[in-house]
Amino acid sequence: MRFKSQMRNVSTFAKFCASLSSLGPIAWCRLTDEDMRFTVLPEKGSQSAAPHNTINLEVPIQSLQRALKSASGATSASIRLTKKNNVPMLSVTIVTTTFSNGDSVVGAGATGTDDEFGDFDFHADTDDVGFGGGLGGLPHERETIITQDVPVKVLAMQTVEGLHEPSTPEPDVHIYLPGLAQVKSISERFTRLATATKTGTTPGAGPRLELSANMHGSFKIALQTDALSISSVWTGLVNPELEPTNYPGGSQELRDHPSTRMRMLGGEHGENEEGWARVRIDAKDWNRVLSVGRLGVRVIACFMNGTGLVLYVYHQGEDDNGEETCLTYFINSFST
Repeated sequence: MRFKSQMRNVSTFAKFCASLSSLGPIAWCRLTDEDMRFTVLPEKGSQSAAPHNTINLEVPIQSLQRALKSASGATSASIRLTKKNNVPMLSVTIVTTTFSNGDSVVGAGATGTDDEFGDFDFHADTDDVGFGGGLGGLPHERETIITQDVPVKVLAMQTVEGLHEPSTPEPDVHIYLPGLAQVKSISERFTRLATATKTGTTPGAGPRLELSANMHGSFKIALQTDALSISSVWTGLVNPELEPTNYPGGSQELRDHPSTRMRMLGGEHGENEEGWARVRIDAKDWNRVLSVGRLGVRVIACFMNGTGLVLYVYHQGEDDNGEETCLTYFINSFST
């Protein structure tokens, strides 16, 4: 099996991996001719190729993130699947170009240690090109090629057959969230307050936040314990319109959609409490998910009242023709 691709938006990919690494150490990576898809695994899996040129891998996401850090400002970068000593590797190759005055000497074939680079192999080669022909004292261009190998596992088809996105009902409320940095700051403050009181929580469980929203542009974070009751509300947000072409029944199906009913229940300004959809989630899990804010993205939250929350995190590529990518998070709601 073979895979190789040029990386155009390396910094975005690095931030993407950093967001995933906050959720878990291992990710399922699915490589096809068209795309690369990551799914965070709740448990480690193990081991062959799938049809239609699909390759499934188990990837230590933090190691991949560290490998990508050195690609910042690179002239070019690529990633490929290879084998070394019969061990599958994702090899990240980075090409950088710097100008030197000709007095410094960089040894080729430098090898990093595990302490420096984590659990992947690092090696670099340098080559003088362009001005000065390598003459001391004259400025010349130096090209450095860095390759970092991240050990991975190839997953058998029977291993990944059971991995799939959770099936969820149609959302009762869908809304664009405010800036995630602000949401994260408030959520963490509420979590610290709840932890400080140490009351009103289930033994062995962390604080739980209540998130709610309506179809009139309002989103709320609340925390209630025996010792305190606090909340923060955003208004004037946008409830995106659903596209009729995405539903078999078209406009008629949308008229019967749960979000249409919730919009009517909420009244003109959403004052009616029945028009709010609510979920109760673990505060620490929620704060980890909010780390995706480092991508500087827009996020749509879909509330299934009392059931769960799905976040669709959209990010536009850095170049003019960059395609939009999407991260999807599903969070279960606690019943009590």
